[in-house]
Amino acid sequence: MLSDSTARDRTIARARLKFLESPEPPASVVPEAIRNSWQRSKYLGICPDEVVVPYQPDFDRESRLMRAATPVLDRLERALAGSDACVIVTDRKGWVRDRRVGEKRLSAHLDRVHLAPGFNYAEQFVGTNGIGVALEERRPNVVLGTEHFNERLQGVSCAAAPIRNSVTGRVEGAMNLTCWNGPARTLMAALVQEAAGDIERVMYEFTSSHQRALLEAFQQVTHYGDRPVLCLGQDLVLANSAASARLTGDDHRLLHEAATASGHAPRVRTEVRLTGGTTVLMRCRRVDSPAGAAGYLLELAFTDRPRDEARPGTHSRSRAERDASQPWPLPGLAGTDPAWNTVSRTVSRCARARTPLLLHGEPGTGKTALIRAAHTLTGAAWAPVVVDAAALRADGAGAGAVTGNGLPAVLRAAPAGPGRALVLRNLDAVPPGQASEVARALDAAAARGTWVVGCVSTSHHASPDVPDVPEPLRRSFAEAAAVPALRHRLADLPALADCLLRRVDADLTYTPEILPLLRRHDWPGNVRQLGQVLGRAAANRRTHRVGPGDLPPSLHSSGGRPLSAWEASERDTLVQALLAADGNKLLAAQRLGISRTTIYRKMRAYGITLPVRR
Repeated sequence: MLSDSTARDRTIARARLKFLESPEPPASVVPEAIRNSWQRSKYLGICPDEVVVPYQPDFDRESRLMRAATPVLDRLERALAGSDACVIVTDRKGWVRDRRVGEKRLSAHLDRVHLAPGFNYAEQFVGTNGIGVALEERRPNVVLGTEHFNERLQGVSCAAAPIRNSVTGRVEGAMNLTCWNGPARTLMAALVQEAAGDIERVMYEFTSSHQRALLEAFQQVTHYGDRPVLCLGQDLVLANSAASARLTGDDHRLLHEAATASGHAPRVRTEVRLTGGTTVLMRCRRVDSPAGAAGYLLELAFTDRPRDEARPGTHSRSRAERDASQPWPLPGLAGTDPAWNTVSRTVSRCARARTPLLLHGEPGTGKTALIRAAHTLTGAAWAPVVVDAAALRADGAGAGAVTGNGLPAVLRAAPAGPGRALVLRNLDAVPPGQASEVARALDAAAARGTWVVGCVSTSHHASPDVPDVPEPLRRSFAEAAAVPALRHRLADLPALADCLLRRVDADLTYTPEILPLLRRHDWPGNVRQLGQVLGRAAANRRTHRVGPGDLPPSLHSSGGRPLSAWEASERDTLVQALLAADGNKLLAAQRLGISRTTIYRKMRAYGITLPVRR
């Protein structure tokens, strides 16, 4: 007579084979969590009889997770010596970071199925297994023998539990207990949860010790002055008002990278280029706690000019080389991309010299904003006069406003003289028959000292060369410059987002998680579209910072084809449900009244990805 556990294993094994051979969902005899995982594994195309997993041998063996887990693993290793059990710790993405095995036979088996340090046992690679399901569902679970999706894992049973940061609630990794199939497996869940709790408590002690050390160091330095000071820990950022007023979240990342590279050298000043183009001198001191390195204390000095230009007689680089690498800040604008720097310099130089300029680029790239900023920088008291040839042509199409002398008359009537600027937008909308007369009006304004600028909007896929402009008009402009599209200067997104949000509210900022979502968008409307998206996100934000949940659903999707109105509506509904459920796919599926398998299929079809929960 078969034991209850053996009979159950055979029932589950038959249900698995039937599921693999038919399109029907798994039988109800299979536990719900296992059924869901089987369906995800089948949908992802996981091989049911071969273990193929990625391998990364290089990883941080001194991470906070591993320093907290090591004493717990040491204790368990001593307790499990000689037994048929194994304890494993993975990071939050399923990469195995440490393994302790009680007997050689089990160790050899785990090596054959690649359940060893450096390999990844996330569900997306191996299918249903304790580690993968615990990380996917963010809760403890047990996978017994034949419940594994891959038959090569069915000789063992495993229990796993997420390891959470007690301060932030973020999943940091998973604790796993694996043993040969047998009676002892019923106790696995309690043992693994106890071990995960022990690691969480050690991590909390580390965190508390680190935070105390950083706070004490910060208070000591800021007590005696008002210079910019920044303290950077793994989960803590402290900044006084002098630093917070000038630094963004991406600046914190750049400074942390520079501090890590410079090491413990408190008397050495390091020059760091920030996202907005500002140069800062950083003096770094590492802060230690009883639990190890807690972070860095940074004393900052902002400089308005690059160091080699600030010292007279310094000629280490040519002027052209400096121009190619240094930003050219203009009031109210942001960006340090080389192409943006080049056009900013050109426009500024033409504004100072009153050189007629033809400026071209896609709609929304900031052509008019560039002109206004460069004109302001000259100290002019009057704002530029902007004339839109396309608007005049549309408004006067039936009244002869442009077919007569409308546009030339408007240009001749514009205020002219030194300190004035005249901008003719949509130059390509000037009727060919009017080109010569319009050119004469522009030349007359330039002769009186007016800075004349013509703007032409190019299409999304147009050549970057100077657009086709009638020859009489082309001769009115001494220089031409192209404004780069936003998709060609994505490195400027952090600075642009910061600048655009500050236009809404001087104290408004954003979480770093929105940047990957912004970077993968094509932005056919360029900076204007980015400003509109961030403006709506700011108006609808849920906290004091704009986060991923405040962005429109379209930014959470990377589908490569145009969607119908119905498909776009379905995509938006899915994204909104997933965001409302904080990324929990099971909860989102329940609220929508569909299966989680459908959620996965739709997410892949629409290219929906969500930020990692922290």
